[in-house]
Amino acid sequence: MVGSGIMGETLSQGNAAIALLANSIATGAALYVLILGLFPISGAYFNPAVVFFDFLKGNMTFRDVVNYSMAQISGCVGGVWVTHGMFGIDIFQLSSRDRSDTRLIFSEVVATYGLLMTIVLLGKIHKDRLPAGVALYIVAAYWCTSSTSFANPAISIARSLTNTFSGVHLGSLAGFILAQVVGALLAFGTSYLLDRRA
Repeated sequence: MVGSGIMGETLSQGNAAIALLANSIATGAALYVLILGLFPISGAYFNPAVVFFDFLKGNMTFRDVVNYSMAQISGCVGGVWVTHGMFGIDIFQLSSRDRSDTRLIFSEVVATYGLLMTIVLLGKIHKDRLPAGVALYIVAAYWCTSSTSFANPAISIARSLTNTFSGVHLGSLAGFILAQVVGALLAFGTSYLLDRRA
């Protein structure tokens, strides 16, 4: 995500639409491969919001939530630092990109809710299509949410540590994470209602 943002911004010569297009396609493609490859090993859990959702559903313990979340945050932060190294920029940095606007926070509620509902609905009927469904949702959500769909607390934290195209200022971080938790709670409520109707 960060690497494709840097590359897209560098090659687009200031055209934000081209940079976002490159960023979204690369992210979706990488996400598809990662889910496909890691699903048999770890369930492809990359997102603390998904882990929190599964905890609410009774599928995980609190200890699982802590362990998975720490691994996810560590992986995302490490990924940002590796990306900085690959592109020859300062490894340790903080984002100056302010994303504290209320519409962006609301957008994160919608983005996270949509991601979790994609997982819920495809997981019930078309589990084999889940990797493609999640990847395609993220590509689409980049374009149809004003926040560009972080939808992941671990990624939000890591993106606060890059002062590049994909960054988010530390001051915006709490709002993003809160929005992602609210999105997960709304998805849990919807899932509960759907299970009752089934």
